[in-house]
Amino acid sequence: MNRRVARLRAAQALYQIDLTETDINSAIESVLDEGETASDFMTNLVRGTVEQKHVIDPLISASLQGWTIDRMGLVDRAIVRMSLYEMKFIEDIPVNVTFNEGIELAKAFGGEESGKFVNGVLSKAMEEI
Repeated sequence: MNRRVARLRAAQALYQIDLTETDINSAIESVLDEGETASDFMTNLVRGTVEQKHVIDPLISASLQGWTIDRMGLVDRAIVRMSLYEMKFIEDIPVNVTFNEGIELAKAFGGEESGKFVNGVLSKAMEEI
């Protein structure tokens, strides 16, 4: 599983955790294709994002203008949380790579407006990181 696929699966798992409050392991297993195994990178993204939510969510809240984190779409919120986790806590990946991957995920799942929204939130949050 390459990093792009790992990010996609991690975002799906984080969306499911946010939506149904399922446990991390069940969420990870449910988003894998048959015969697919979660990479260490994917597992780290999901676990780390959930474990560091108390650090990440205040960054998101401070980066929203005219919105609250609770009003964000679940897909956008999962992608932003995961991207900020990666930017802040995974040192061997350039921030601009994570930034671009987050925007591309948002465009793929939510369309152009989601891409613009995620771009704005991540840009503002990067100033704080």
